[in-house]
Amino acid sequence: MLNLIVCIKQVPIVSELPWDSKTGTLRRELAEGMVNPSCKHALEAAIRLSDQHNGKITVFSMGPPMAEEALYEAMAMGANRGVLLTDKRMAGADTYITSLILARAIKKKCPDFDLVLCGDQTSDSETAQVGPQLAEELGIPGVTNVEKLDLSTHTLCLERQTDDFLEILEMDLPGLVTISPHYYVPRHVSLGGVQQAFDYPNVDILGTDDLELDPGLVALKHSPTKIIRVYSPATEKENIVLKGAVKRIVNELFDRFGDRIGGAMGKDLKTHDHP
Repeated sequence: MLNLIVCIKQVPIVSELPWDSKTGTLRRELAEGMVNPSCKHALEAAIRLSDQHNGKITVFSMGPPMAEEALYEAMAMGANRGVLLTDKRMAGADTYITSLILARAIKKKCPDFDLVLCGDQTSDSETAQVGPQLAEELGIPGVTNVEKLDLSTHTLCLERQTDDFLEILEMDLPGLVTISPHYYVPRHVSLGGVQQAFDYPNVDILGTDDLELDPGLVALKHSPTKIIRVYSPATEKENIVLKGAVKRIVNELFDRFGDRIGGAMGKDLKTHDHP
């Protein structure tokens, strides 16, 4: 049986990002949460592999107690069980501490895993660091921004686009991949799946003591990444009015803003004569 692990994260809805300016962390308990969109693509990839190779999917998530909702949604989509890592001492963890805790949990609950799948990044931070760091913590090979997966025996064939080139790679398992959002479109959650997820709940909840982490570990304090300041950028707009005949206006427009327009269009407009 193929033993798959998917790491997902519950993120605040983008329009409701309550930052704590003193700690530089998100106050996740004050915002409505949703499964990080990129994580759903990773889960979809795992479900397809599981269907093809008689697999079992365990979903891990680290966050406040309310993050359990994300695990139920994952099970409604097709995962077999969930593991929630939640503890006040885990709050405020950066990507390094998050990867360390996830690795400890995976080794404890699923030591015989074959493949770990993660989203390529999260909507609340967009660092794209947890996947590669988790591979390092687990001591396994990792490939990022994967678009397609094909499993043959115990070797995984991977495809990804890098700098306008198609890369085809092979990886021996166990390994880790982060999934790009281009190919594996997440399926809709059926009402039957939701009912089954709640009728047969299969979620383990673990804290720092369960994982036998250092008793002195406080994620916010020991995370090496420090946020100095949180602020909303101020935007300024300048209105410019061009007057005159149409041809004159078009010529002036390209003279003054041709580089910007060409950059947006992906063309060198200077090589073309003005109309």
